[in-house]
Amino acid sequence: MHRPVSRYHVAGSVLAVLVLAGCGSSAGEGGGGSTTAPETTRTAAEDRGPVCAGEAPQDGVHVLRGGGFLLPGGGGVQYAGARADGTTREAVLRDGARYEAGRREWTVRPGSRVTVSGRAYTVRQICSYRVVLEPRAAGDKAALAAPPESMEPEGGAGDAPLCFTTDRGVRASAAAGFPAKGEELSLLGNGGVQRFPTGLSLTVSYLDTDAGTAGIAGNCAAVTVAAYEDVRVGDPVEFAGVLFEVSAITEQSVRLTRTSA
Repeated sequence: MHRPVSRYHVAGSVLAVLVLAGCGSSAGEGGGGSTTAPETTRTAAEDRGPVCAGEAPQDGVHVLRGGGFLLPGGGGVQYAGARADGTTREAVLRDGARYEAGRREWTVRPGSRVTVSGRAYTVRQICSYRVVLEPRAAGDKAALAAPPESMEPEGGAGDAPLCFTTDRGVRASAAAGFPAKGEELSLLGNGGVQRFPTGLSLTVSYLDTDAGTAGIAGNCAAVTVAAYEDVRVGDPVEFAGVLFEVSAITEQSVRLTRTSA
């Protein structure tokens, strides 16, 4: 009797979390764009913690691991890589909401300042699963918190006001679309896409039961907003401002237990 194959790849869905070698200044303001070839980030198994460093403001901008976030003024930023030594955390941020070779990068810690497309931000918190930025200009804070004209997703780039916002009404609507705190969300590893009320869609990019790892990708407004690679049972992940813990990885699915309200 043949043993079932334990690794399932979803064609066209595997989203590698890429980091360019040669990062920018650790202060967050210096350093030029890298022109070297990208390499895969460290896996979750190599992360020595802590899970988070710094404090997240209530209306901060959440940039999820492996994903991008569109910012006011037409710019964007990605959480491209993570480093943790057991006592503190650093993150690699990349200019632009989508991956493009040669884009500028910054290695940052909590408290670092970065300027993206002429707009200034302070890094308030770095976690294994997200980086939280706070705009330094009142106008940018107001732009991010502005309510959308409609709460109904259109599909594609038109969903940007729902996907890239700190508006509490949008966040509440997104949270209501998930199972309640303590309950499970099951994501099937059959290549299917699971969609949610504010334009977010989630896909299992791969399952590897031998290694006990999986990949989960999030897309919103035609932007990869998260690409969690090599997650294991017990790892935290976030989607649309809602926190989950990976509770099971099987040959059919990844199950997430909601841990935030």
